Amino acid sequence: MAQQRRRSRRDDKSRSAPQAPSWLRLKNPYPPIAQFSEDEIEAIHQTSLTLLQDKGIKVLSAEARQLYASAGAKVDGDTLMVRFDPDMVLETVDQSPKTFSMHGRAPQRWFEVGGDNLVFATVGGPPNYSDLEGGRRAGTHETFRDLLRLAQTYDVLHLTTPMVEPQDLPTNVRHLHSTRSVVTLTDKPTFIYSRGREAVADSLEILRIAQGLDQRAFEDRVHCYTVVNANSPLQLDELMCAGVIDFARARQAMILTPFTLAGAMAPITLPGALAQQNAEALAGIALAQIVQPGAPVVYGGFTSNVDMKSGAPAFGTPEYVKAAFASGQLARRYHLPYRTSNVNASNAPDAQSVYESQMSCWGAIMGGCNILLHGAGWLEGGLTASLEKFIIDVEMLQMFASLMQPVECNQDTLALSAFDEIEPGGHFFGTQHTRARYETAFYTPMLSDWSNFETWQENGSVDTTHRANRIAREALASFTAPPLADDRLAEIDEFIEKRIAQGGATLSA
Repeated sequence: MAQQRRRSRRDDKSRSAPQAPSWLRLKNPYPPIAQFSEDEIEAIHQTSLTLLQDKGIKVLSAEARQLYASAGAKVDGDTLMVRFDPDMVLETVDQSPKTFSMHGRAPQRWFEVGGDNLVFATVGGPPNYSDLEGGRRAGTHETFRDLLRLAQTYDVLHLTTPMVEPQDLPTNVRHLHSTRSVVTLTDKPTFIYSRGREAVADSLEILRIAQGLDQRAFEDRVHCYTVVNANSPLQLDELMCAGVIDFARARQAMILTPFTLAGAMAPITLPGALAQQNAEALAGIALAQIVQPGAPVVYGGFTSNVDMKSGAPAFGTPEYVKAAFASGQLARRYHLPYRTSNVNASNAPDAQSVYESQMSCWGAIMGGCNILLHGAGWLEGGLTASLEKFIIDVEMLQMFASLMQPVECNQDTLALSAFDEIEPGGHFFGTQHTRARYETAFYTPMLSDWSNFETWQENGSVDTTHRANRIAREALASFTAPPLADDRLAEIDEFIEKRIAQGGATLSA
């Protein structure tokens, strides 16, 4: 019984472990791993430029084609193909900032993107949601709000995303209600979908009002970001081009991420897939700089492979890790911040989901990524946001964050004096050196159970997934939203009512 009481107290302490303030601004102290030699990276780079010059990118947006032409690209009005002079591409991309700051609604919610800085974001965009109570089902506004609450709770998560699609909201007003939930439940920098110019403008306006800034002051800082995926292979559609243009004009961040699955939408060989990824990324980033030189952009890598037996996407594979290492090399080749992802192909928050996610995270972090998207909650190749996987991932990200903390090596930590307090064959539990440090010496897990088998069995044999569910439910029950001034909320609601009365937004460029 005493043992159970001790275990219970330990559980309480683990779940309420204080967040480390340094996690708000993480730096990766480790040199990135290189997958290819400098000569091999240069060969991939040159192949990308050859693709852009000889083959080109099909650009479905007339506005984007006109912008490319104004910068010197060759545009074929019949085929819609845009071909690029290599020097023009490199000179244009070179106008991108090497680093930039992102700012949330709360003053302390800021961080740098680029360099050795490391930022974690939540899962983004799945149409489905799952938990132990209800299983897999279509995402709703309330499940979206629950994931926002969890995203706000854990400081190791720096950015929010569209964590699940709220399919119970009509598409023409979905962005209005979703963005209101974002600004009322979180104070962190956030994501805005590039789903049409009206929706982007509406969402930016709600963020501006929540920040209490005029238009000029809002554009002086980066408060949000979008992700633009090329329609691989070698195509940019109208909505994506509009997103690049709108975010560049608003001086908000844009992550250009080709979705290159080797063997399907990209060559089956890794160098070939990376050359295609690189060509598409450079073309999209160049468009942003043509619109607004110095616009904040991020090089996105999302090259993985498919199961050649079924054609299904595979994630967390050795090929994914190698591509993450190489994509980091390419991003650094152009002095650009780098984004990749924590992904897996499992259909449940099980062992597969964890080992594939851990592989993805090691590839991303040791590849030198600056923004890790889909950091918490991704399942089923991105089709499901899982409540339990969210907590499992938070534990994993907190462990990575702890790994990033420097280790002091000095006379005190070398602990020579502690040896005066022990006899050979003894232990250090009772030494003054241990007693002064035991509460903060090691990472304290939120989710892991370190009890012995008998104690674990006496406490109900609760596995990781069920412990994660319990932690999530407790966090949601105790959640307190960050403050938002009443006058700002009233102005947001007035704006939303007006836009709903006007019919909301059309999903068009």
